[in-house]
Parts: sequence; C-alpha cells; structure tokens
Amino acid sequence: MDANNLDFSDIAPYDDSQFKEVIDKMVSEPGFEHAIRWILPHVDYQQFISLLTSCNTKHEFQTRVMQNFLTELERKTTAGVTASGVERVMTDKAYTFITNHRDIVLDASFLNLVFLRHNMKTSEVAIGDNLLIYEWITHLVKLNGSFIVKRNLPTRQALDAARQLSGYIHYAIGTKNESIWIAQRQGRAKDSSDHTQESVLKMLGLAGGGTITENLAELNIFPVAISYEFDPNDYLKAREYLLRHRDPEFKKSQHDDLFAMETGLMQYKGRVHISFASCLTPLISSIPATTDKQETIHQICHHIDCGIHGGYKIYPINYVAYDLAFDSDMYRERYSDEEMKTVNDYIEGQLDKVDIPDVTTQERNFMRTYMYMMYANPLRNKLLASGAC
Repeated sequence: MDANNLDFSDIAPYDDSQFKEVIDKMVSEPGFEHAIRWILPHVDYQQFISLLTSCNTKHEFQTRVMQNFLTELERKTTAGVTASGVERVMTDKAYTFITNHRDIVLDASFLNLVFLRHNMKTSEVAIGDNLLIYEWITHLVKLNGSFIVKRNLPTRQALDAARQLSGYIHYAIGTKNESIWIAQRQGRAKDSSDHTQESVLKMLGLAGGGTITENLAELNIFPVAISYEFDPNDYLKAREYLLRHRDPEFKKSQHDDLFAMETGLMQYKGRVHISFASCLTPLISSIPATTDKQETIHQICHHIDCGIHGGYKIYPINYVAYDLAFDSDMYRERYSDEEMKTVNDYIEGQLDKVDIPDVTTQERNFMRTYMYMMYANPLRNKLLASGAC
C-alpha cells in the first residue's frame, strides 16, 4: 500500500496554512471559553485569546502556549517531570514512540514537554475520536499536532480506517520526517499492568509495501516508559472495577470519559518520570525473513514490553503496595513506617471518593485489593522483565 496516495485530510493534524483560520474558529466557540476558564480560573481571557491568535504555526503554538501551560500544570499537579535516556533519541530521525498508557491526555503531553525542554521536535499524537466530544476539542488537538484514531466502527470500515491510519503513520515518518506517539494498547491499562496489544503492531504493519518485518522496521519503533507516582484516576478505575463486578454489562458514559480527562489533568500525580529505552529497528531488522508473521509480531511486542517494563521508575507506593498485595515483607527495607502510613492514608482517602451507594465492607476490601495491585504491577513487571529480557 502506497501511503502517499491515500487521503489523510480527515485524520491528519492541521498544517500551518490552516492555522489562523482554525484558531479563529476555535476561540469563537462558547465551550472553549468555558473550558479555559475552568482549567485556568485566574486567566486574563482576552489576553490569552490575543496570545493564541498571534500564533501562526504549530511550533509557535507549542512553544508559546502549550509549553507554558504544561509547565504550570507540572508545577501545580506534580512533584516534577524528569527524564532519562533522552540522549538515545537522534534529532535528525523520526520515530514511533510507543508508551504505556496511564493518562488520557498527559502521557503524550509530558513526553512532548521533555522534547520542548531539550529543543527537540515534538511528536504527533494519536488520539481516539471518542474523546472529540466537542468541535473545539477536535480543533485544539489537531492544532497541537494530533492525528485521529477512528474507534467503534463496523468490521469493514474498521479495516479501512486501520489501513488509513497505518498509511498516515508511515507517511508522517517516511515523508514528513515527523515522529509520532501512540499508546501500546487501546484504552488505559486499568490495573496498570502494561502489555502491548498485538493489534497495534498489526495496524502499524499494514502500510509500507514490504513484509511485516520490513514495514515495522521502517517505523523506528522506540519504547518509552511513563511512571506516575500517583494515578489520580486510581479510585475511578477501582469504581469501574466494582461496577463491572456487580454488572458485567456495565459501560462507561461519555461523562465518565470527560471526568477522567479532567481528573487526570487537574489532580495531583506526585513525581513523574519518562524513561527512553532504545530504538528497536536493528532488532526488528535482524528477525529472519522465514519467521512466521504471528511470531514476528509476538517477538516485537515482547521487546516493546521489555523496554517499557525495564524503564519503570519505582516509588515507595509501589513497594508498599506490592507487600500489601502479596502479603509479604520483601521490600520492607525500601520504605519507612511514615511512608507506609502515607500510602495507606492515600489509598483510604481515594476509596472514600468512590460515589457508589451502599458499598459493603467486602466490596471496599475488593476495591482496596484492586488498588494495591494497580500500584504493585509496575514493580512486578519490572522484576519479571529483569529475568525475561
């Protein structure tokens, strides 16, 4: 499939020639003003609009608006965003950065903040169309370099959409020389046990015109681990887990998605660390041509998982939760009594936020155990990676 002959206009980010027109459209929508005043309650809105409308390109928008916004968000809701392994990213190459998926908005945003701070090009960001609830959100994300992933389509349309998406990613990397970010799975890992979905790699391998190995090798796949000390959505995930336990047919609403986005953005995340593994192109290229397609996909998924699991930053809450989840004292020397109390108080405080009526003691224990596992799994996977990678 020749990616250069496909039409990407409905999913691609806006280019600079569209910038002024779309900015003007976006700022005229009442919902946009409401959202900005909610996120930035002390903003001088007219001054903010003047800044926005003075931007002529994506680069100006990201460096003059988004970098300041993310830096302020970092100051208010984290104990700092740090990074390691950035030197492994070559500035003249385009990559497919594949990360674990913890936060709907901030995984890619903090990754790009690291790039901006190192004067490196940002990555274009994959975002599901289920999150584009209002037109101004579509405008905002496409102005900021996002491309759209079409969700929940009938089978035939889903295959066409996957081909278009794969074609765009190959086009972005091979022709535009733009890096892209995509999560290793559709949707966040509810229990924080991050594993690459084979369907993501199968989609990436649809375009390119060669074998599955050649198609994936040309994308310069680069695993990156994103570690949040605290997940503000942890209690919402525990709540959903209980609701599904009560009713296997339970489905989240659009309001649930919006509230999760708001919570992830605005609530405290503690320390945040981004760890760059290394580009997998040499490894992928070394897979023998005779290897079965399914086995090729399986091997590459394994190497992505190794890069992510091995790169986790482990915090006291992970050690405490591991010992509580597995009724052990394996890591007792890694945390103080005070840190253990802080973790217990934090988890109980998060469970207190669950707004389900008539939660029994047994159900609260059920959610508590689930939260222990959420924080234990990154450590557990890091341990397994040390022996399997």
